[in-house]
Amino acid sequence: MATVKGDVHDIGKNIVGVVLGCNGYDVIDLGVMVPCDKILAAAREHGAQAIGLSGLITPSLEEMAHVAAEMERQGFDLPLMIGGATTSRAHTAIKIAPNYSHPVVYVPDASRAVGVVTSLLSETQREAYAAEVAADYAKLREQHAAKRGVQLVTLAEARANRYRWNADPAYVPHRPARPGVKVLKNVDLAVLAEFIDWSPFFQTWDLAGAYPQILDDEIVGETARNVFRDGKEMLRQVIEGRWLQANAVFGLFPAAAWNDDIVVYADEDRSEVIAHWHGLRQQHQRPAGKPNYSLTDFIADADSGVPDWLGMFAVTAGIGIEKKLAEFEAAHDDYRSIMLKSIADRLAEACAEWLHARVRIDYWAYAPGEDLDYEALVKETYRGIRPAPGYPACPDHTAKAEIFRVLDVPKNAGMTLTDAYAMTPASAVSGFYLAHPEAQYFAISKIGADQMKDWAQRAGLSEAEARKWLAPIL
Repeated sequence: MATVKGDVHDIGKNIVGVVLGCNGYDVIDLGVMVPCDKILAAAREHGAQAIGLSGLITPSLEEMAHVAAEMERQGFDLPLMIGGATTSRAHTAIKIAPNYSHPVVYVPDASRAVGVVTSLLSETQREAYAAEVAADYAKLREQHAAKRGVQLVTLAEARANRYRWNADPAYVPHRPARPGVKVLKNVDLAVLAEFIDWSPFFQTWDLAGAYPQILDDEIVGETARNVFRDGKEMLRQVIEGRWLQANAVFGLFPAAAWNDDIVVYADEDRSEVIAHWHGLRQQHQRPAGKPNYSLTDFIADADSGVPDWLGMFAVTAGIGIEKKLAEFEAAHDDYRSIMLKSIADRLAEACAEWLHARVRIDYWAYAPGEDLDYEALVKETYRGIRPAPGYPACPDHTAKAEIFRVLDVPKNAGMTLTDAYAMTPASAVSGFYLAHPEAQYFAISKIGADQMKDWAQRAGLSEAEARKWLAPIL
């Protein structure tokens, strides 16, 4: 098993490995950011009976399809298993399986892994199981081909139906109280612990339900309470033992929208451009009265004469994690290793929540009187949003490059980007701050070739490169 090239996330893969190991299977875990040739060479070296690929960020989907194609080209006949947060049964059937003439199976979570592997390797079950999966995926492809699909409008029509706010004289962008770049190292982990949203913690362990209700769930409540107890204990050890370090860097800059780009300036003279955020816009048909949103709509147009601002940020809570993980690995303690990674992820997200609050109240100070409790923070009832590259409103992972360059994230926060724009350490968050009172999250489902070509031109990329990075939404 391996997390594919460019991707650094492996909690789910590690859980699958533990589950399979506990059921008598010998698992060779190649780690993260593993190139195709290394995966296939290791499969031959170890005489593997199956290969499992994992990934979280959307570029991983293209890499998995590449691995499948290489397995076909090199004459492999091993079953290929696909898993990870961005993967799906439909994507596996439509985009990955056609590249390989042997079984390709989507594994939705760790609890299904043993059943899938057993069926694939059983002398009495494998042929029938493989035929069943192949027939299911063929049906999925037929249904996909027959679908009318998402109905798109032209990019020009989508832009004409943009969200507009400049006509509203009641809103004037707030000048930040403390503009520029700020670096915050060694953020107090005990403070961040108060900002943890615990619901995703349980999802990591394949336990469905929202916190705190999940603790009393009739089906998974007991397991959830046990995992939560262990998680809280490890959080205590992390804080008291200073196992991890949390760093943050952010910047508040003058900015203006131009078509679907956001232009970022060095200072309030607005004479020096330091970055371009090449935005994307909803292009599917919208109901009457509903705009085709782009995040750029929440920034004042360059020709409006209205001075506006944009924030960028990057945080991590994973500095120093390798030392403890090595200790757990040496002790063959997979459970604590996975638990530490899950706690580090929660602390990174908590750091993003904590920092956003500080920005709203102190640094940008457009909400100086804000006083929200835990539930209000989890529900994001505050003004403003922090969209992150790779998520539905900003599906373009390449936007991280400008954040990392402008904020000098490697120097200021100890974080780096892989060639597929995954952040290291893996417990990290980066994104933008938008302060408009009407700013909201939305999904860019699909875009047309006209927007892809327009984005490529604005971003200075070839159409082939643009297709690669925007493949999931084309």
